[in-house]
Amino acid sequence: MTVTQQEIENRLWDAADELRVAMPEAQYSSVVFPLMFWKYLSDTWEHHHQEFLAENEGLNKLSAEEANAIEYRDYQSFEIPFIHPGTVKKCRASWSSILATITQPGLGQRVRASLQAIETANPDKFSRLFGSMTWTSEEVLSGEVLAAVMQAMDRTPKMHEGNMSHDVLGGAYEYLLKRFSDGSGTRAGQFFTPREVVELIVEVLEPKGHESVYDPTCGSGGMLIASANLLKARGGRGYTLSLNGQEAVTDTAGVARMNLFMHNLTQFKVEVGDTLKDPRFKKPDGSVKQFDVIVANPPYSLKWKPWTNDSRAIGGVAPQSSADWAFVQHMIASMAPKRGRAGVVLPHGVLFRGGQEAAIRQRVLADDLLEAVIGLPANLFYSTSIPTAIMVFRAPGTKAPERRDGVLFIDASKQFTKAKKRSILTDADIADVVTAYHSKFDANGNPVDPDEEGRLTARFVPTTEIVATGYDLNIGRYIKQAATEQEDLGTLIDVYNIARAERQKAEQSMLAVLAAAGIVGFDE
Repeated sequence: MTVTQQEIENRLWDAADELRVAMPEAQYSSVVFPLMFWKYLSDTWEHHHQEFLAENEGLNKLSAEEANAIEYRDYQSFEIPFIHPGTVKKCRASWSSILATITQPGLGQRVRASLQAIETANPDKFSRLFGSMTWTSEEVLSGEVLAAVMQAMDRTPKMHEGNMSHDVLGGAYEYLLKRFSDGSGTRAGQFFTPREVVELIVEVLEPKGHESVYDPTCGSGGMLIASANLLKARGGRGYTLSLNGQEAVTDTAGVARMNLFMHNLTQFKVEVGDTLKDPRFKKPDGSVKQFDVIVANPPYSLKWKPWTNDSRAIGGVAPQSSADWAFVQHMIASMAPKRGRAGVVLPHGVLFRGGQEAAIRQRVLADDLLEAVIGLPANLFYSTSIPTAIMVFRAPGTKAPERRDGVLFIDASKQFTKAKKRSILTDADIADVVTAYHSKFDANGNPVDPDEEGRLTARFVPTTEIVATGYDLNIGRYIKQAATEQEDLGTLIDVYNIARAERQKAEQSMLAVLAAAGIVGFDE
């Protein structure tokens, strides 16, 4: 039986829609994803179990222990253990076993016991996979609603590779991620970066086979998956990538792990913790571990507790009011020598804000680490409407000769298609930006083959010109076509405050000089 992508997406959304009487859409993912993954594990285990029975005659001559050893050695890659769920006799912690008890009281308790048993039986693969599971409590989600969700989800076909490809399974998972983000705004959108933005960053960084990829704020794992997908689309083997991520929210880290499994990516490690305060990927000497490719869409302008003594703080320490540059510093420290590169999405304020951030920019430019700044359209993201920029970094000394001692600026602010709730980058838009990124530039920094339609403008700017502006990376300084109407209110306020502070400083210096000369009265 062939199952289409549309069929499984519709049926899974029907299951999610059963929750509308119990909770806001922003919370659907905490219920639907664990249930969906549990069904996937159960269906996969049962599929391989039937293969084991069909291919092994004379099992009755073996003890249960011997048969079990053969099955888990040759057929199963994880265990679905037995549980003793109270009022129900001993049963396997599988979807079908618990579904058979759906009319009995305590359904949530049995579901929780099953998920916990699977985590415990497979600590290397599924530790903390299912998150907090607070939704299994009757006070949070009634047994009737939970039963309705499970019954609706059970109408989906068997979810294993014998019945549908991992491309379909992974696509269905991503469909639900996007649907939850589209419908619920900021809360769900916080851990879902639009696919086209992810693809653009990955296209620019070009992961290669057997490389390591790291996302320090991995959310649902989309950037890690996109890295493997790009390699596969180009004829490589995506499963050869070592995928690594850290996420501060336990339930979201579980979503990422499930997402990776659904895409048949098993060479991964997702850790839980605050990346700035407690980076979980470290070398034996305590310094941060280094990777070939680093990708991230960190939380914007996050208030944080600044470092007091940290080797990551090149050029200074980011201000308490915004951790934007702290995330960048962490990513720079995480770049492997010789071939490390990083791509991060951040608000435009990081390009020109003064004070400590300006000092960090100065050091980054002095070390020639910044390769490109790509200005994106406004309203691309689910959680904010402000325009953002992708910053691309290269490990020291690894820039191509023609890109050294300068920064490539690309204005893609007009490259979008207007959708119902947000702007969208099409495949053609992404291709245009990637082409501009790989372009050659003349002595004036202009592309040899410019965009004929005039929608996309790029310029390679020498570091000396950037130094002359006070290390300002605002795209509009170097590409005049960067439309001012694209700037968000927060950015304009930042610009105003910086200009106001500079004027006040100049006035104070002037008044001091006049006072020293005996001239007074100008400050009234």
